[in-house]
Amino acid sequence: MCGICGFSWEDEAVITAMTQVMVHRGPDQWGIHVGQGISLGHRRLSILDLSPRGRQPMATPDGKTWIVYNGEIYNFREIRNVLEAKGYTFRTQTDTEVILYAYREYGYECLSHLNGMFSFAIWDGHTRNFFLARDRLGVKPLYYWLTQSNGRYDIVFASEIKALLQNPAVSRRIDPQALYEFLGYEFVPAPRTILEGVQKLPAGHAAVFHASSGLRTWQYWDIDLTPRESSRQDLEAQLYEHLEQAVQRRLISDVPLGAFLSGGIDSSSVVACMSRMADEPVRTFALGYREAHFSEFGYAKTVAKHFGTDHTELVIDPVSESVIERVIWHLDEPLSEFSVVPYYLISKKAREHITVCLSGEGGDELFVGYDRFKASQFARKFLHLPQPMIQALLRLSALIPDLAKKKGFWNSLRRFLEGAALPPTGLHMRWQYFLTGRTPCALLEPDFIHAIDADPFAPITRILDGKPWTSPLDRELYVELRFMMPENPLMKVDKMSMAHGLEVRAPFLDYRLVEFVNAIPSQLKLEGWTTKAILKSAMNDRLPSGIAHRSKHGYSFPIKHWLRNELRKYMADLLSDEAMLQEYIRPAAVRRLMEEHWQGTHNHSHILWALMNFVLWRRMFLHASIPASGGREAVRP
Repeated sequence: MCGICGFSWEDEAVITAMTQVMVHRGPDQWGIHVGQGISLGHRRLSILDLSPRGRQPMATPDGKTWIVYNGEIYNFREIRNVLEAKGYTFRTQTDTEVILYAYREYGYECLSHLNGMFSFAIWDGHTRNFFLARDRLGVKPLYYWLTQSNGRYDIVFASEIKALLQNPAVSRRIDPQALYEFLGYEFVPAPRTILEGVQKLPAGHAAVFHASSGLRTWQYWDIDLTPRESSRQDLEAQLYEHLEQAVQRRLISDVPLGAFLSGGIDSSSVVACMSRMADEPVRTFALGYREAHFSEFGYAKTVAKHFGTDHTELVIDPVSESVIERVIWHLDEPLSEFSVVPYYLISKKAREHITVCLSGEGGDELFVGYDRFKASQFARKFLHLPQPMIQALLRLSALIPDLAKKKGFWNSLRRFLEGAALPPTGLHMRWQYFLTGRTPCALLEPDFIHAIDADPFAPITRILDGKPWTSPLDRELYVELRFMMPENPLMKVDKMSMAHGLEVRAPFLDYRLVEFVNAIPSQLKLEGWTTKAILKSAMNDRLPSGIAHRSKHGYSFPIKHWLRNELRKYMADLLSDEAMLQEYIRPAAVRRLMEEHWQGTHNHSHILWALMNFVLWRRMFLHASIPASGGREAVRP
């Protein structure tokens, strides 16, 4: 993994600053190129070909074409063989050079040949174009800022926003629409970011930039949910074969490698495949808490023992203020999904032992693993009840007290009723949206509300764009994969792992596996009320007893308890900083939310944690200078 950056003019001091602020993404090497009217920068985490030959920016021998690249191409050796047969000569053993020559041979169509996770920028000195691309599923991020002056366009791009902000030309104004969407969804949907004018290149998209014509973007890959006809037995066998191949492709490494293991079906399936292929015990890492309702150590230990892994447990105590602040710094923009902090901590622990780690990311999105899919299915039946009964049940949601458990019947019922009250245009995302009920009008300043599109599900409507669907579940799966996954769980994985120079690989996000799974009829993924039905039946005999069919738990941490106890004063101090809130948020409403949460009558942890994230982010990125590094000393090449 690496960090990339660049812009469309020459400035050695600025490109050096942009490169060095991402030292955590690539602690092994760095380099810059300034010339031909452009500036490029790169930080390298060495995974393949550890020699200095792999240094970037990398150029073709004639010096006309340059690349900066972040990611891994798992089929680079096959592509290299084809290119060598066409007469290309390679100087390194890297996938970087393969992309460079694939571009020379195929142009923009090179993307159809790449299987991996990536974001890259290629400068073509022949056309004087920048070619930018992000991988199909959006595992690797790419941000950019575009401006025009006197008939000329300029672009700045980078793997992280903090690198963009080293360039004084880039805007530092908050985008009110993005802030509104963040408070509801806990992330900012692409292509927006929290900063006005700074955008994310969406997953599966590419772009070409020229100083005279600006930026043109296009989608080069999309999700196809057309079902295929085949027997269940054949689909299960093919599914396991695709997963094995995806894992095999991700075992290529010249550095130590391991896996995250929660004891859920996704990570356990990955470890099962790894164990069959490995010559020695797989290194596995599990995370848990003192609060029993939030820990999965027992399940992880069962899987580790079954496959004979070299297993490490990490017990998380209530997190410190410094850890929270370091997490916000690495996130670049507010992202308040509860699993972000634990993922940061387990990545830090794993990096003490390994450089590459496989994970089960993507399994929930592909196989309908979240409770919100079941809630949506139940809501379609719920809405057929008589309206007076529905209204009575919705009023009941305000009376249900918050209980100590993470889920439980009453907590789940209250959350269902809150989501069911939202417009059905939100599909299954109604149960992942937290600016509910009267909260928006009570919490947000009137001028702020008037300046935005207050339709909470407008981003979802844009994603769907009138496409036809064979079933409601197929439509929801499309939203999950296109809207939610790239900018929430995958952004978390990238930022929290790269904070420690750890490369995380997700076999379930191999695009060939994704295309195969998308063609499995949706009723085999959510079978009655059983989520991940076909994955569970395919893996049942390959995992320890009880693991395939156990309920989902996840990496989230007991934030609602900590905000009432260990982090109570920290939250109160942060959210009493009216200067950080008052342009957008009513401080009196925030105080009311805190009081209700402390009293235990309501669980406001989602919105309170989001506000804490926003205040911390604003202090760091807009009201103070951004640190020069992620806590490591920058080193000259």
